[in-house]
Order: sequence, then structure tokens, then C-alpha cells
Amino acid sequence: YLFCFLSFFLDGEAQVLLKQRQVSVTRGHKTATSMDCTAQGIRDFQNAFIHWYRHVPSKAPERILYIGSGAVSYDDNSYRKKYSSLKKGTNVCTLTINDINSNDEGTYYCAYWHF
Repeated sequence: YLFCFLSFFLDGEAQVLLKQRQVSVTRGHKTATSMDCTAQGIRDFQNAFIHWYRHVPSKAPERILYIGSGAVSYDDNSYRKKYSSLKKGTNVCTLTINDINSNDEGTYYCAYWHF
């Protein structure tokens, strides 16, 4: 199962809220799945850095990638075929997981902060 949840952070004095619908995916006939992260309170969303993490119980959360102004940076080059991300409109960032299998189980979540 793949799960996601919402989180919020303080950005200076403005509150930034990241919302994710709880999504549970069972492989079935699907080979890929996507999940959205909707941001509120980020002034320049297209240039903001949105990070995607995966958490597996009993392990530390692991960052998969982050996306800034269109370009995706991967923490491990082997993730390039497995994961992709893009920004839609003024406040939605999407993570796509390809070739879903049992090794992909975990909780996926987005985060935001300035570098």
C-alpha cells in the first residue's frame, strides 16, 4: 500500500500548508500511480523547491527527489526510471511512481523549505 498525508511548515511569518489526499494503491492491473501535493501560502510556487520522501516502517524517511523551477533532482540516479515529478498550475506538485511492485510499499509525502 502507498499512503500519503498532509503536513505544514512555517515560512517566515506566513504559514505554508501542504495537503495530500490519503491514497491507498493496490497493484492490481495498474503499472503506475500518481499523487498530488497541493500547496497553500507559497508565494512563488513555480520556483519553490518541493521535496518528495518515502517512509518505510522501522527505517528513516528517505528523500527521493526534489523539484524546483521545472528541473527534477534525484537523490539517487537509479530513481530516474522509477519516479518523476511535475508542477501543475500555481500550487500542485505531482509524484508519479512507475512499474509499481511490492518493494514500493511505504508512506510518500511532500515537504517544502528554502535551501
